Amino acid sequence: MSEKKTTWARLQMLVIVAVFLGPLAVATWMYYTGAFTPEGRTNHGVLLEPIINVVELLPESPVARLGDGYWLLIYANNGACTTDCEQALYTIRQSRKMLGKEMDRLLRVFLHGDSPPDTVFLSNEHAGLIAVSDSGLSELLYKKKPALLPAGGYFLMDPLGNLVMYFEPGLDPSLMVEDIKRLLKLSRIG
Repeated sequence: MSEKKTTWARLQMLVIVAVFLGPLAVATWMYYTGAFTPEGRTNHGVLLEPIINVVELLPESPVARLGDGYWLLIYANNGACTTDCEQALYTIRQSRKMLGKEMDRLLRVFLHGDSPPDTVFLSNEHAGLIAVSDSGLSELLYKKKPALLPAGGYFLMDPLGNLVMYFEPGLDPSLMVEDIKRLLKLSRIG
């Protein structure tokens, strides 16, 4: 075999190896360096993992029984309902209204602590809001809140009793509604 043919055969072999191993090498480089990773995310709330089922953990919880067939948007406040609490109740009310025709699939729940809420305020300003005292669920929500996010946010529970998302306080309600609408659209339950 001539030297020219040998060189040509080796060159062909290198091209074949490069075609098969090249993409693998590039993919490995991208994985370990994070190159070309998308910056954005599609959700504004934080998906809670691992999923916790409230019905299984707290079968006697009044909130667990409420969720049968409905999505629940839960706000927990252990103290007196001051300005921050009133703003949070306003936020979940507006969020539900912004769901439009899907709003009947979502219930608003206010978990209050030992101090009972002002029932006149709730009936005048927040008709349809379910106010419940459930210390077991309040404690569970406190433990389940993502550690890096501030307390005082909102939890979303699906109709099966799974805690799905946490929305931090101060989040624009329209961003919260985007996430909820996406979940309602993809869900075949509730």
